[in-house]
Amino acid sequence: MTVHQNFIGGAWTPAGNAAPNINPSDVADVVGEYARASRADAQAAIAAAKAAFPAWARSSPHERYEILKRISDEILARREELGRLLSREEGKTLADGIGEVTRAGQVFGYFAGEAVRVAGEKFASTRPGIEVDVTREPVGVVALITPWNFPIAIPAWKIAPALAYGNCVVIKPADLVPGSAWALADIIARSGVPAGVFNLVMGRGSEVGEVLLSHDDVAAISFTGSVATGRKIAQAAVTAPVMKKVQMEMGGKSPLVVLDDADLAVAVECAANGAFYQTGQRCTASTRLVVTEGIHDRFVAGLTERLKALVVDDALKPGTNIGPVVDQAQLDQDLRYIEIGKREGARLHWGGERLNRDKQGFYLQPALFVDCRNDMQIAREEIFGPVAAVIRVKDYEEALSVANDTTFGLSSGICTTSLKYATHFKRNSDAGMVNVNLPTAGVDYHVPFGGRKGSSYGPREQGHYAIEFFTTVKTSYTLA
Repeated sequence: MTVHQNFIGGAWTPAGNAAPNINPSDVADVVGEYARASRADAQAAIAAAKAAFPAWARSSPHERYEILKRISDEILARREELGRLLSREEGKTLADGIGEVTRAGQVFGYFAGEAVRVAGEKFASTRPGIEVDVTREPVGVVALITPWNFPIAIPAWKIAPALAYGNCVVIKPADLVPGSAWALADIIARSGVPAGVFNLVMGRGSEVGEVLLSHDDVAAISFTGSVATGRKIAQAAVTAPVMKKVQMEMGGKSPLVVLDDADLAVAVECAANGAFYQTGQRCTASTRLVVTEGIHDRFVAGLTERLKALVVDDALKPGTNIGPVVDQAQLDQDLRYIEIGKREGARLHWGGERLNRDKQGFYLQPALFVDCRNDMQIAREEIFGPVAAVIRVKDYEEALSVANDTTFGLSSGICTTSLKYATHFKRNSDAGMVNVNLPTAGVDYHVPFGGRKGSSYGPREQGHYAIEFFTTVKTSYTLA
């Protein structure tokens, strides 16, 4: 089997080791063999990016526009092919895989436009005869570390702004699912981007990631992943001899509040989608369902019937609603939390069983717990699987208090027909993103993405707000 290589300094570069990429819907299916970079490979990629930076930083906005537009066009033209690859390696349904690839293409198209919209400001000085200009410049070599649950969309929304604003990139995708990132790198490699501007190093975080964190020539690090890893990155970045700019997205435990006056059908669909679709493997998943007592029983009954109708099967099989868990380790974690929930006194109302299908894969029935308290582990810790806890509350005031009682603050939602409560919740929810009568997991590519508290650190991702991380501000004074 051909080994998919790393891309360093404008060339596909062999590595000493490689690893198989396994289809979680069918563990007998090997998606491909992908190189694992060494420390030396990571160092070479950083050196190539550093060498390419001076020219790329001063390239014309139109050149960057054309390159990003070509990338966008090819992604969108190949969305079905790439979506199938994504679903095969990660386990989300084919519709979701194609949708994610489409999002990646849209992101590159958006930042193609942003490349020619970088603006500055002119101020009147407090001193006579002096002009003041404020401009934005790229930060330098940027290391991007991306997760496995969105293997093309998250790389896209980091790579695209980095390139649009004149930075050079070294990206390390998740070791578990390198296929989509490699396919994206292949498109970028043929887009006309100069050698060294974009580099792909696949491999383990303990080896490749450590080099990216510690190297003095890396000016900034954008990371999406676990809280524990994010804290290590932040500590390493600020204590390095050359301090690094840091942007981190580290998960969530998002609440969905359901009030007595909610449209029941809307609330059930928001909960089913937000908590269980894409196998619950989304940092914005609404795994805490905070429900007022007047609608609680009807909501639980409605959601249970909705879950019974969901088809859990091969991600590529027509009619599948939920694919497998990504791998054995994640499946073990999900099952462990289900047992923790039982021991804590929550009642497993429905699901939570390991499933067998035609092909051997990591299939798990969605699990719905009731009689939960907000201090339980299953209500406080990110499980990252199709496991949700229903928490009964008395009224809106208690619901808001419970919703905010978390160390996370990424996304939140409320289902209500009351403008009063919807408005109050938007203003008082301790989350970076708030949804009214919508699933907590839906986001647009042209507006900021990010949270508060333990969910996020540093400037926002996506939309025009991405400029805050990928550029630095310069103030210039001129004697007129």
